[in-house]
Amino acid sequence: MLEAIRKETPEEEPPQPNVRKLHDLLQGPFGVRSLALNGLFVLASFYTLYFGRDFFLPIVLALLLSFLLSPVVRGLKKLHIPGALGAVLAIFSLLGLLVLGVVELATPAYEWMGQAPQNLRKIESKIRDLKKPVQTVSKATEQVEKIAKVSGGQDSTPKVQVTTESLGARVLSKTTDLVSSAVVMFILLYFLLASGDLFLHKLVKVTPSLEDKKRAVEIARQIETEVSTYLATITLINIVLGLAVWGVLALIGVPNPLLWGVLATFANYIPYLGPILMVAVLAMVGLLTFQDIPHALLPPGAFLVLHGLETFLITPMILGRRLTLNPVMIFLGLTFWGWMWGIAGAILAVPIMVVFKIFCDHIESLAPVGELLGS
Repeated sequence: MLEAIRKETPEEEPPQPNVRKLHDLLQGPFGVRSLALNGLFVLASFYTLYFGRDFFLPIVLALLLSFLLSPVVRGLKKLHIPGALGAVLAIFSLLGLLVLGVVELATPAYEWMGQAPQNLRKIESKIRDLKKPVQTVSKATEQVEKIAKVSGGQDSTPKVQVTTESLGARVLSKTTDLVSSAVVMFILLYFLLASGDLFLHKLVKVTPSLEDKKRAVEIARQIETEVSTYLATITLINIVLGLAVWGVLALIGVPNPLLWGVLATFANYIPYLGPILMVAVLAMVGLLTFQDIPHALLPPGAFLVLHGLETFLITPMILGRRLTLNPVMIFLGLTFWGWMWGIAGAILAVPIMVVFKIFCDHIESLAPVGELLGS
């Protein structure tokens, strides 16, 4: 009976894969083709940003400075000063501060660079005991090379002489490029400040739906407000840190304390790497200024204390958790933009990530990215 029932009942076949569904999935918005196209687009964007850095860097700097100076121009408008004239006043005030700083610091910086070889010899004489093992290995290597030359006879390897560009020509070329980029940046900054909300009105006009218009205005306003507040706050904090470093180093007896205070102000714009650079520089300054090691460690130690107070007390107390980024993402962004655009990219890494986070927080599909960037 059971055998007859088994014969009469057809065996169930295992489910076959639906090739049509798989094809539709791969062709869908989140399929392999979409991922491949998005990946190629991202790689092309990185390629363009890297090789077009001479073009994009002044534009990004002008945009960020316009966020910082736009409230100043609006305040001047309330005093019945036209936007074009207010933009000129803001830009020339910024240029005046930069020129004043360069003039005041040019002499001590030039003297320090001129004494660099002599200073390096002094530092080497103080840490000679630490270099004895290395010197022993170096002498052994030289002896091995001499034995190899004697046993091998005359070296018949053809020598190739490489002609490199002189230092003066390279400095002149870099200076010319820097001046050209600065001129482009300030001209673009003037037009951005003088035009006011012109580009925002154009963006609203070309946006199709009312909801998209509201979202565009909200994103633009929040980016301008938050980035302006962030840049102004961080600049103020860094200036206070530089003044504190200046005062403490003057009390310790370090020469040219103003120079190191200004350097600390600018270095603090670069997270992680800037403070490390300052510790190394102040350690060298301490070795040159003081005879014994404990006193030589006072300048870098004082900076570490001041930087710790700024990082763990002052900055969190002022900024709170607003626009706080994930430390891991800050480090990755710092590494990426430093590789893309050098020192300028490292300085601009955090403001660029702040702008990108605000943009992601207002776009539903990019909300996970904004959450990933946040702390």
